[in-house]
Amino acid sequence: MLRFLSRLPIDRYLLALVGMVALAAILPARGQAAEVMEGVVTAAIALLFFLYGARMSPAAIGAGLMHWRLQGAVLLSTFVLFPLLGLGLVFLMRGSLQPDLLTGMLYLCLLPSTVQSSIAFTSIAGGNVAGALTSASLSNLLGVIVTPLLVGLMIGGAGGGIHLQSILDIGLQILAPFAVGQICRPLLKDWLGRRARLTGLVDRGSILLIVYAAFSEGVVAGVWSQVAPADLAKVVGLNIALLAVVLSLTLAAGRLLRFEKPDRIVILFCGSKKSMATGIPMAGILFAGHAVPLIVLPIMLFHQIQLFACTLIAQRYARENAAAATPALSPDRP
Repeated sequence: MLRFLSRLPIDRYLLALVGMVALAAILPARGQAAEVMEGVVTAAIALLFFLYGARMSPAAIGAGLMHWRLQGAVLLSTFVLFPLLGLGLVFLMRGSLQPDLLTGMLYLCLLPSTVQSSIAFTSIAGGNVAGALTSASLSNLLGVIVTPLLVGLMIGGAGGGIHLQSILDIGLQILAPFAVGQICRPLLKDWLGRRARLTGLVDRGSILLIVYAAFSEGVVAGVWSQVAPADLAKVVGLNIALLAVVLSLTLAAGRLLRFEKPDRIVILFCGSKKSMATGIPMAGILFAGHAVPLIVLPIMLFHQIQLFACTLIAQRYARENAAAATPALSPDRP
């Protein structure tokens, strides 16, 4: 059985995420442990964005930003296409899904793209890594402002509105560590370059902590008992359908707009992803007083679904690239 499972195209990180959910269900953080976990998660988020800032070359940022067509395509998918699809979901599912879950589906559509996984999948697929770096990072930086504004505009009273203090809190938790990382980059870039595996563990470990803390909070609060199995199945189905539509549209747009294949890969991966690392802490600020665990449930499910789907897609691109390179390396091979 273990040998069979090892052959399946399942990302180990995806399994780790599922493991965190299971751990939270069995051993949720309670009382003082929950307070300690909250502090650990806050520190982990700050460290995550600090490393993003320290690892990113200002020259690479500038070069990527100059590719305005690529940046524009990703941002349009992230902050225009997704929100429009989210409004469509609200229209179709109103009255058929718990209000907080429906709010969560719309909130999911307003989030920026991921950074680490978008870059990783682009690299595996043979895409424009520098373009992915700047596209995903720009999406996250703009998301600090754009996402709260979209929440205030499209969710309004359901999300408690948007206030200057909310933007300031998000900036302190996400943008400030990134800026400090940029300042410290001259001192840390060589050290981090020699420890790519270590920074990758911090990347992924931060997300695992966030998932555990969020699901743990829901277990302690008894939130999951409020989710009917039928509603859970609906959210999973909506997430799969949403991702399938966006993947199809971003792939088609890349071809219609005559982007080169490496750039099409960037649009596909960066334009179809949503950041759980940004979305969960932001939800705690924007939806204070609401059932935050229910609102972020669609984000957690979408994150796992997008990791699985994009792993399969990236592996397929990698196989195609390897097959295309083989004749050039061995022209006499039949």
